[in-house]
Amino acid sequence: MIYLAVKTRLGLTKKNQILVIGNNEDSSTPELEKIAYETGAEIAKSSCVLITGGLGGVMGAASHGARDNGGIVVGIIPQNDPAYANEYCDIVIPSGLGLTRDFLTALSGDGVIVIGGGSGTLSEVCAAYMYNKPIAAIRGTGGTAEKYLDQYIDSRKKIKIIGVDSPKEAVKYILEQITS
Repeated sequence: MIYLAVKTRLGLTKKNQILVIGNNEDSSTPELEKIAYETGAEIAKSSCVLITGGLGGVMGAASHGARDNGGIVVGIIPQNDPAYANEYCDIVIPSGLGLTRDFLTALSGDGVIVIGGGSGTLSEVCAAYMYNKPIAAIRGTGGTAEKYLDQYIDSRKKIKIIGVDSPKEAVKYILEQITS
């Protein structure tokens, strides 16, 4: 399924951008990386741009999946040296912002897919939540995804984090939200 790009305020077209977040290379598992790879592949097949934090683990696996399927991969890394980015990034943005780059990644995606994750992932989820970005969490991946799926972050009930069962379902959900 291919979705058309959205029009910007200036009438230009922009490709849809989906952020994938989750475990870094220190806490990732082969199972999580398989799911992330499939998620990146689904994003590429839907003609969207993959946005990640540009490093390893879930970020690297999603980047690999998107690249293998002809997608565009943007990595927004916390360091100021682009050499830290994973090898599958087509575009590297060396933010030099350290952990605060989580707001930049969250705001760069039109929607967010969560695969596992820890406190860094949670900070990106919170930033996306505050800016009303649609968020899908893949069931069975543990961590932040599991703790917050099918619920709101707080009593304001801005955006419900929707639990999904597969990468394909996650991408479909995000695209339905951002193209409607």
